[in-house]
Amino acid sequence: MLGGQVDALPTDLDAVIALSDLQGMAPHAVKGGAAALLGEVVADELAMMCKAGGLPPANRTGIILAGDLFSNDTADERGASGDVRSVWTAFARYFRWVVGVAGNHDTFGGTGERERFFRQPRQKLLDGEVVAPDGLSVGGVSYIIGRADKLNRREQSAQLERIEEVLLQEPQVLVLHEGPDAPGTGLRGNAIIREAVEPWSRLLVICGHCHWDVPLVTLASGTQVLNVDARAVILRRAGA
Repeated sequence: MLGGQVDALPTDLDAVIALSDLQGMAPHAVKGGAAALLGEVVADELAMMCKAGGLPPANRTGIILAGDLFSNDTADERGASGDVRSVWTAFARYFRWVVGVAGNHDTFGGTGERERFFRQPRQKLLDGEVVAPDGLSVGGVSYIIGRADKLNRREQSAQLERIEEVLLQEPQVLVLHEGPDAPGTGLRGNAIIREAVEPWSRLLVICGHCHWDVPLVTLASGTQVLNVDARAVILRRAGA
């Protein structure tokens, strides 16, 4: 878990926690020690830290999920795909709101189940939309670039079109699963996505998919990229 500061947050928010790529299983105290998806356990642990005063109150904290929250039961299958509704539900149970994107391994039941799930209040899956919970403008595009006949992948042109449509709405935050690379750093990502986001110098991109040893990079234009692969980053108002 890492901490960071942002210049400003809406009045009703004390913090935003961003996470992705929580692909594992862990004992779940609420379930008597039975194994649960790692994201469910992390949600409970963060909520307990909020209650104990180690983090801002959960009802004044928003959650941003950048995808890939599934693991098979024994956490021994690389790239397993499956239903992550339980993770979203765990965060929504405690926190003010949950917004995010689907990674290339996330499902939400069948089409009808997915639609019903995201009709629930305080949680929004983004795939070409911009929302403004508490006045914080957050856009997002789900999935990754790849063969469209594979799960949660789009052809490059289609994915870039969605990203550009979101950017034209000038969100403060853009959530992607597959994010940009960072030239000269050795930090992996997609160069085509970097070219799309780099002109937006006041933008914060939150992404995962490829792990970075350094979580935050500023691109040449001033665009900031926060990589939350396999980590939770707590963003608080500067000076708080």
